[in-house]
Amino acid sequence: MGYKVVVVGATGNVGKEMLNILAEREFPVDEIAALASRKSMGTEVSFGDKTLRTKDLDTFDFTGWDIALFAIGSDATKVYAPRAASQGCVVIDNSSLYRYDPDIPLIVPEVNADDVVRYKNKNIIANPNCSTAQMVVALKPLHDRACIKRVVVSTYQSVSGTGKEAMDELWNQTKGMYVPGQEVAPSVYPKQIAFNVIPHIDVFLDSGGTKEEWKMVAETKKILDPKIKVTATCVRVPVFVGHSEAINIEFEEYLDWEEATDILREAPGVLVIDKREPGGYMTPVECVGEYATYVSRIRQDETIENGLNLWCVSDNLRKGAALNAVQIAEVLGIRCLKKG
Repeated sequence: MGYKVVVVGATGNVGKEMLNILAEREFPVDEIAALASRKSMGTEVSFGDKTLRTKDLDTFDFTGWDIALFAIGSDATKVYAPRAASQGCVVIDNSSLYRYDPDIPLIVPEVNADDVVRYKNKNIIANPNCSTAQMVVALKPLHDRACIKRVVVSTYQSVSGTGKEAMDELWNQTKGMYVPGQEVAPSVYPKQIAFNVIPHIDVFLDSGGTKEEWKMVAETKKILDPKIKVTATCVRVPVFVGHSEAINIEFEEYLDWEEATDILREAPGVLVIDKREPGGYMTPVECVGEYATYVSRIRQDETIENGLNLWCVSDNLRKGAALNAVQIAEVLGIRCLKKG
């Protein structure tokens, strides 16, 4: 016996990936509905070898449905997620709306799957920020071994994290660089993204940091350990899909890079690609369409007593969003709903 599953925001980048991954992983679906805004109602989307027509989110009745994967913005989620939850459907939300609510679990299954039982508080589970998700997958097994004190992370985040319009802007600006008179002014981003990097993601805070940087701090503490100190610099780069991170870790105990490599090779959700030679590491282009969080460039940080550096790459539309949501649904089904 399978589940009745709803994908909300099925015409967007993340919603489409949710449908793809549900099919790829053979999630036990008895019935599936693809929802979108009224203006997109009737749009066709793919679910495995099936074609679904989107239904109107505004008039949809969630009664009798088991799980709803939400891939819409916080404003719309604020309206529709409580409605679905009140009608008995468990919401797994990809927006930032519920991530910091102490009554709502924020889940990365490789890290804190046990917390999924707390969905009963409000019938809602939060999916973390894309940049946080891949980082904590890599940090968790190392933290279990040597106890992390502090993390310094610089991110190199692809434009797909902003959405389809941002991907179009990068594409059009890139083409415009080669055609005189066809230059494209920035509209999604405050500055040109083609052949450039922008050290600014989300809004600026009074501290001088950005909200994206704050998210990484707050979410790492909630998911992994509130005692870990985290500082982040988040940068948008001219890459279509795939987030990269340079991570510096300070531990309570000494951890040799070779032992760290062995630990990561055995860690769930992690693939180590680390040859100390040209090309012996992963890049965002190579991770697109893959499930894993890839770790490379593992090495000692000799400037502190117990330090390591590593490079982390993942498909942000998958592990950073859609895959993580489906993995949450899998854990929820096995541990709580028990129908599949």
